[in-house]
Amino acid sequence: MHTVVVGTSGVTASDVLAVARDGARIELSDEAVAALAAAREIVDALAAKPEPVYGVSTGFGALASRHISPELRAQLQRNIVRSHAAGLGPRVEREVVRALMFLRLKTVCSGHTGVRPEVAQTMADVLNAGITPVVHEYGSLGCSGDLAPLSHCALTLMGEGDAEGPDGVVRPAGELLAEHGITPVELREKEGLALLNGTDGMLGMLVMALADLDTLYKTADITAALSLEALLGTDKVLAPELHAIRPHPGQGAAAANMLAVLKGSGLTGHHQDDAPRVQDAYSVRCAPQVAGAGRDTLAHARLVAERELASAVDNPVVLPDGRVESNGNFHGAPVAYVLDFVAIAVADLASIAERRTDRLLDKNRSHGLPPFLADDAGVDSGLMIAQYTQAALVSELKRLAVPASADSIPSSAMQEDHVSMGWSAARKLRTAVDNLARVLAVELYAATRAIELREGLTPAPASQAAIDAVRAAGVQGPGPDRFLAPDLAAADAFVRAGLLVAAVEPVTGPLF
Repeated sequence: MHTVVVGTSGVTASDVLAVARDGARIELSDEAVAALAAAREIVDALAAKPEPVYGVSTGFGALASRHISPELRAQLQRNIVRSHAAGLGPRVEREVVRALMFLRLKTVCSGHTGVRPEVAQTMADVLNAGITPVVHEYGSLGCSGDLAPLSHCALTLMGEGDAEGPDGVVRPAGELLAEHGITPVELREKEGLALLNGTDGMLGMLVMALADLDTLYKTADITAALSLEALLGTDKVLAPELHAIRPHPGQGAAAANMLAVLKGSGLTGHHQDDAPRVQDAYSVRCAPQVAGAGRDTLAHARLVAERELASAVDNPVVLPDGRVESNGNFHGAPVAYVLDFVAIAVADLASIAERRTDRLLDKNRSHGLPPFLADDAGVDSGLMIAQYTQAALVSELKRLAVPASADSIPSSAMQEDHVSMGWSAARKLRTAVDNLARVLAVELYAATRAIELREGLTPAPASQAAIDAVRAAGVQGPGPDRFLAPDLAAADAFVRAGLLVAAVEPVTGPLF
């Protein structure tokens, strides 16, 4: 099994994916253990002084003015975890919780939190055992960290609350730890706070969304090319020299992908005599511009994610010179903004895909295709309602594109008077990514059927490879009306697994 070694300088996106989705094992580097021990010595020294130090010998948030006596500090750390584990709503997905815990461990291992090495090792042990704390949908405002989600994770480290075992069964966390030989941690000064104070949930969801969207944007280029082909459009608008004079990198990549898919097509450029077209519609002609702008948005979000993956987010932090300083680095604005920005791009990519689907189904705009791609229009309804489903998904995507980060609800008796709502931005982006896959699946279903209805014209080799692969996956081609939901579900699974890209790339070469 792949092993991820956590050091002091952060982790990579591929590390997050390996742990969250593939169950990779985690090891702490010797450098990380040494940094943990050194920072802990600083915290212990401060804890022994009579002067109050925030997070070490005081209360938290609006209660920071109270100096806590030494005999109450262990209780303070337990209490902050118990009281902050106040989430409600449905359970959060296993991969999100694993990413959340792993990224908190990444910051702990930076040596800036003052957490003891044994606490960090327990975090690694819990992840390696396949134990997943029960975390709920609601409880984070994206400021002072993803507080409730991280608290539920810390509660598991203490052997309290509920967690899911490697068998998928939810049980008391203490029982699961005992079965795997893991001793619950007894938190000391600052440790409870350090386990809760990070942007780890929203960052983990951003990393996973970017990985999924890398495949879905390639998929969208393929489905756009298939639709262009089915509509007898022209590929001249994809010429590299046209995109070179507006040098947005994402646009050039999208156009190159579409051109590669359409190479050798016998359908492109057939503007019919009975329905002359000077130009194709925007949803066809401007596909690279829309998909390209989205790609450039992803590139910016990836840059923010990389910076955050290299960050140590906590408050207060232990500095190399021995100071323990309060700061505002826990604020989720940098991550929240790009989560919302990506959701806008996703909604627009889905919107333009739906417009192409609608064009394929309209006999007045499809240039010779039967109404709704039906076998016997009137007797058969064809894909009429498949487009309704796609339209409903796009409508929801537009609602999900409303930025969560534009909102702020003050909390903690107005101490935390401006929050990022980044967790909410991340949660809606996950839904948006799922819906984009469904929208592209419907376009794929319509476009492949439409190409097959162009009798006597030969599609591009890459297009034929796509058609063959989707048919082999159980998605049926043209014919009389049938129960459509299973076909659409199969197309969705095909897209979601990256199988459309996998089918095309042996013909086109690697897509951008």
